[in-house]
Amino acid sequence: MFRSKAAVIGTGFIGPVHIEGLLRAGVGVQGVLGSNLAKSQATQAKFGLPRAYADLDELLADPEVNVVHITSPNRYHFEQTIRCMDAGKHVLCEKPLAMNSTESGELVRRARLAKTLTGVNYNVRFYPLCIEAATRVQQGLLGEIFHITGSYTQDWLHQDSDFNWRVLASEGGPLRALADIGTHWLDLVQSISSLDIHSVCADLHTVFPIRKRPVGTTETFTSKLSTAPKHGVEVPIDTEDFGSVLIRFGNGARGGMHVSQVMAGHKNSIRWEIAGSQQSMSWNSQHPDELQLGNRDTANQTLLRDPGLLSEPARSHAQYPGGHNEGFPDTFKQLFRAFYQAIEHPTEQSGSANVSRLAAYPTFEDGHREILLCEAILQSATERRWVDL
Repeated sequence: MFRSKAAVIGTGFIGPVHIEGLLRAGVGVQGVLGSNLAKSQATQAKFGLPRAYADLDELLADPEVNVVHITSPNRYHFEQTIRCMDAGKHVLCEKPLAMNSTESGELVRRARLAKTLTGVNYNVRFYPLCIEAATRVQQGLLGEIFHITGSYTQDWLHQDSDFNWRVLASEGGPLRALADIGTHWLDLVQSISSLDIHSVCADLHTVFPIRKRPVGTTETFTSKLSTAPKHGVEVPIDTEDFGSVLIRFGNGARGGMHVSQVMAGHKNSIRWEIAGSQQSMSWNSQHPDELQLGNRDTANQTLLRDPGLLSEPARSHAQYPGGHNEGFPDTFKQLFRAFYQAIEHPTEQSGSANVSRLAAYPTFEDGHREILLCEAILQSATERRWVDL
């Protein structure tokens, strides 16, 4: 058990995921803040938490709370993060860190001066086989990296009657699919390969320029379960449903990725493939316990997530025996363990970044880098050209 106690801002799809992950990681959750007191109280009752906060002032005044998790809509991240940092709280913020690089750059500046720790929730880093992949790259088992390709695809916005605040640029920012899910892929492959992206060339497409907004609200991933009428008010959409990006990495390697939130049958699928001079690797989040290893002159292999078969960095983030799958909720637990370990045992954490960027929790610098990437992607798509970072 950790000594720290957390409070969570946000009661939509991802807020309760944070609460559950914190409890599983051994972190006490003191309370929750929703967009109104009724939502705070409903989530408090669901998880049996001590407090349901009426507003942010009440949360920040709670002396029991020393860490705040921010899972509110994107447009609130900057202000809420500043207020939490000014109150002396550690902060773990959902991605994107802010609405633009001016805001995220200011948060990085403040984080460097703060006595508290700050992080961004790129939880996908913490699938054990992604950590295993990073270790294999660092050990030179792949050789020189030639190219990295992949995708992140979903179908929860597959119909024009599917609606959520994320589809509006005023709520989530000018990029949606790329900022919401594409940044997970971009962060993940850079962490695995230890290569930074230097240039991008992007194409964006809005499949549904008009969507039907139902009466009431729909939470992320729940639109097809909503009982709200499907013949809602027609709303112009100013964010992309699909995007593709050509990539040039710092070592000269090439890459490409696409994201879609309108791909039927793909519920939440992250795929990456890395081609090296000695070996290739590939992975799919919908089969998270399998890492495919490709060879030219010998048989291909499938590495199953079994602690007894993994490298030490990956083994430390795999808590169940082989054959007992670890998936999406476990990545939150493992990221939170890394973050709270750094808060309570900073000297033990200091060497973790030497293992790989993957094995350490993502920082505000990582969140800022992803926003710079998003802005370069948007500029590229708008101006129809390559853009250097």
